Amino acid sequence: MFGIGTLPDLLRLAVLPILAWTAVRDVRTRRVPNVVWYPLAALGLVLLAWELVGHLPPETVFDRLYLIRVGVSVCLVVPLSYLFWRLGGFGGADAKALMVFAVLLPTFPSYTLAGTEFPLAATRLGVFSMTVLTNTVIVGLAYPLFLAARNLADGEFEFPISFVGRRVSVASLSTAHGRLFESPEGVTRNGLDLDALRMYLRWRGLTLSDLRSNPDTLRDPDSIDETFDPTDGAVHRAATDGGTSADFDGDDAAADAGDGDAPGVGDADASSDDPWGAARFLDSIEGTAYGTSPEKLRGGLELVTTRESVWISPGIPFLVPMFVGLVVAFVYGDVLFGVLGALGIV
Repeated sequence: MFGIGTLPDLLRLAVLPILAWTAVRDVRTRRVPNVVWYPLAALGLVLLAWELVGHLPPETVFDRLYLIRVGVSVCLVVPLSYLFWRLGGFGGADAKALMVFAVLLPTFPSYTLAGTEFPLAATRLGVFSMTVLTNTVIVGLAYPLFLAARNLADGEFEFPISFVGRRVSVASLSTAHGRLFESPEGVTRNGLDLDALRMYLRWRGLTLSDLRSNPDTLRDPDSIDETFDPTDGAVHRAATDGGTSADFDGDDAAADAGDGDAPGVGDADASSDDPWGAARFLDSIEGTAYGTSPEKLRGGLELVTTRESVWISPGIPFLVPMFVGLVVAFVYGDVLFGVLGALGIV
């Protein structure tokens, strides 16, 4: 038999299918529409107001404890999520999801199934959004092990790079996510972003196979004639590397990806001093194309036109461990608190 503590707790379960959808989209495109978070945020505000009515004025210790937990959730998790996003630890969608959780899931919900109450393990702090965050981090820490196992299965294991990267064929870069883990000089953690590579190809109206089949000609900036809208480099924007596509209300697209100028704009340096027209490309867009410099772009282009396979850093589609951490939170509770309790620390 299934039971709930309150109606708000039942309504909060709506977050599960929505976050599952965003996790799938994060894996496929690394983009999540902003509009996804609005109804969840609205639901959270409504439920929070509903529950606050029952705890104001705070006449009992339980009322005061509830208000403290809500205060910690909103006043700590929200700014913490924003800080991690500003520091580059989270993507935009990841930070927005956690901010929504801070409002929608401030305290532990309660569900009963077959006589068992869930979540199984609650913390003394009792802030559910913080539990989701710590569970997410713990699940995310397993990602390097997953990468290493996958590389080992593919026969491509190299220590230590196999824990943070994958070797893929250059031909697959058209739909891959992340950044190159190599430059012409060797392994680097600051290689060319693959979205920036797609932006460049779309700007020139080329496919990756075009680039690889005729690099000597295309390296000459004088070969650049008509240019196109580079979009933001997202995989889902076009069926091929080159060309244009419709607008999309993307969430994790970097703010500095930029829009393409009209053909002929930004050709201040169309000389042999600008191989591949890299400087011209970056001058023709707003922003920096995910932190790309002309030198980094040229190095990446040389790499993909001279190699058959490369190491890439795929990054973590963080909404996936977040979804897993959320499910674990609803069923088990706080993993960190459970581990520390088992060790007798708390």
